[in-house]
Amino acid sequence: MKRRTFIGTSAVASVGLLAGNTANASESTIENHMKLNNNINHSVCRWCYGKIPMEEFLKNLNELGIKAMDLTGPEDWPLMKKYNIHASMCWGAGMGIEKGWNEPKYHEDLIKDYAQVIPKVAEAGYTNLICFSGNRNGMDDIVGLKNCVEGLKQIIPIAEKHGVIIQMELLNSKVDHADYMCDLSEWGVELCKQLGSDNFKLLYDIYHMQIMEGDIIRTIKKHHQYFGHYHTGGNPGRHEIDETQELFYPAIMKAILETGYEGHVAQEFIPTWEDKIAALKLGVTICDV
Repeated sequence: MKRRTFIGTSAVASVGLLAGNTANASESTIENHMKLNNNINHSVCRWCYGKIPMEEFLKNLNELGIKAMDLTGPEDWPLMKKYNIHASMCWGAGMGIEKGWNEPKYHEDLIKDYAQVIPKVAEAGYTNLICFSGNRNGMDDIVGLKNCVEGLKQIIPIAEKHGVIIQMELLNSKVDHADYMCDLSEWGVELCKQLGSDNFKLLYDIYHMQIMEGDIIRTIKKHHQYFGHYHTGGNPGRHEIDETQELFYPAIMKAILETGYEGHVAQEFIPTWEDKIAALKLGVTICDV
């Protein structure tokens, strides 16, 4: 299932023991209950585990001690509340990844949609609501930036009133989302600066930005005040974040913590293991610095 259609020492030791069995890990290999350091607020993106029924997945999260889930909408929240799982990044507004705020002809519908969903997010007790720039379709990036500012300024006061943070996701346009405009940190940071509101941030997706620009830790340290949320994923392939890919997530997590970040970090890799919950547990263990 593709997302676009679904819209410490002990830790290091554990990673080392688990790394050799990435294809056939099972619950007998990885104990159900994790002892977390509680420095990172762990979350997981629902769409990566879409084949697991929601209630079963929520029970899995309770067993693992994962207390939040990303990319869920109002239809999911009652059941999530039943299992005490927080909605750390909400969706439910907008026209998808390809049709976004860079195109003025969509502004009227987007403004109306976000104006309806923002209060719902707040009433449910949540804070973050995702948005997208949209594709270029031949549009110059400077023009697209100006258009995003003009459109988003219409909903920022609503977000400020309700205490909701609108978060535009940085996505790669090289592999997964061809032609997507908000594909570089500098472009997104400039958008944040021009909007000038604490209720607009960037969702910094580590996997996507590794593909587009690399230099992950330096970028996080330089621009962390504009990053309101983080996603993980192994590159290449967007699979497990273990030794099969090129990023070293413990160092990245430590860099995030050093910025004073107190939000959530959501696992957004597509598991390849037969035991997908074991793969999720390993991802959280790797990031639990």
